[in-house]
Amino acid sequence: MLIEAFARDCGLSYNRRIMKWVYIEDIAAYDGQDVEIRGWVYNKRSSGKVRFLLVRDGTGLIQATASSADKETLLFLQFDRLTQESSLIVRGKVRADKRAPGGFELAMSEIEIVQVAADYPITPKEHSTPFLMEHRHLWLRSSKQHAVLRVRAEIVKAIRDFFDGRGFRLMDTPILTPSACEGTTTLFETEYFDQKAYLSQSGQLYNEATAMAFGKVYCFGPTFRAEKSKTRRHLIEFWMVEPEVAFATLSDTIELGEDLVLFILERVLTKRAHELETLERDTKPLEAVRRPFPRLTYDQALPLLREKGSTIEWGTDFGSPEETLISEIYDRPVCVTHFPAAIKAFYMQPSPENPDVVLGVDFLASEGYGEIIGGGQRIHDLGLLEKRLAEHKLPREAYEWYLDLRKYGSVPHSGFGMGVERMVSWLCGVKHIRETIPFPRLLYRIYP
Repeated sequence: MLIEAFARDCGLSYNRRIMKWVYIEDIAAYDGQDVEIRGWVYNKRSSGKVRFLLVRDGTGLIQATASSADKETLLFLQFDRLTQESSLIVRGKVRADKRAPGGFELAMSEIEIVQVAADYPITPKEHSTPFLMEHRHLWLRSSKQHAVLRVRAEIVKAIRDFFDGRGFRLMDTPILTPSACEGTTTLFETEYFDQKAYLSQSGQLYNEATAMAFGKVYCFGPTFRAEKSKTRRHLIEFWMVEPEVAFATLSDTIELGEDLVLFILERVLTKRAHELETLERDTKPLEAVRRPFPRLTYDQALPLLREKGSTIEWGTDFGSPEETLISEIYDRPVCVTHFPAAIKAFYMQPSPENPDVVLGVDFLASEGYGEIIGGGQRIHDLGLLEKRLAEHKLPREAYEWYLDLRKYGSVPHSGFGMGVERMVSWLCGVKHIRETIPFPRLLYRIYP
């Protein structure tokens, strides 16, 4: 019901006042001015002659207050109709108040209801994780989920600023591909007219082509892994940034990754301190992160793992338990290099000192959060790459274009992939990766 009609039905007069629409995050610039806020009811309460309304608009929260001895005022009657998550326009004068959320409150003069919400299913009581995941579209409105996703947005912006500021060119790589990048066991297959296609596991192979054209590039987009994993660190669909640099070595790649992590870390600590406080994230371990990051070879890491009770044998890849054990040793991310060739992708460059290991690196975040970056140097020799394709039983015809890169001006080149959700999880102190993306895709869960 429009406010004019509601006022008429109540036998009250109403004249709409025109005020400037502002967002809550900008409210400090309007101290002492009449404004309108458009948003939703986060909470409300009454105390005698005073009404308190907590309104959110997606950019922040503000407390709106009204006082009257007459409970039959239009303002109070509108207030009484409101339910949690009702949409509304509230008008009034901004005033500074250190006691209020954000340091400002709104002295209400009008409430215009857009829609009275039905009984909201997410209440202050405890809810099970399956229930919250079924209502993910609404759970996003809660303060902690909101804070996590604001940090995520800041991380994404920081990533783009970092690479754009260093002269990298953004290259959009295909989501539909004719071949595998990270192994054939985790591919999502689909029909592509008269042939098979797969959802991209990584943009890396195509990035190698664009790096040969532009020197230094990055792609940034969704990637897909059909992994039947239920660990707290895995998603079926996730976002990854992947830089690739012509003439770069493993050492260059590690330095680039280190610079990127520190750039993101500083940006989030500086610009998202409020969100980290909302999440009750202890920022002292993050503030203590400094360069250089410790570097270990795979061979050096094994005895450290065994000292902590692991029974891992040489030639076995690290899983979540091993990553956690190593990352708990250090107060900053650690770079593990020179993994066995047998457990890494076909394109990884063997070490010249020992061809049984490759020039690859995994960055393991501190505090037990595990891998956030994986990458290394790529094979640039045509004959060796042909041999690796055969050993991995990959169809040569699907990779002819990739082999061409080794025929026409091949150079050593390197790069890595950084999962956005893993970085969000670490910086926010979120234990399960499902909360680091608006709509997570998990094993057997694709709703909503």
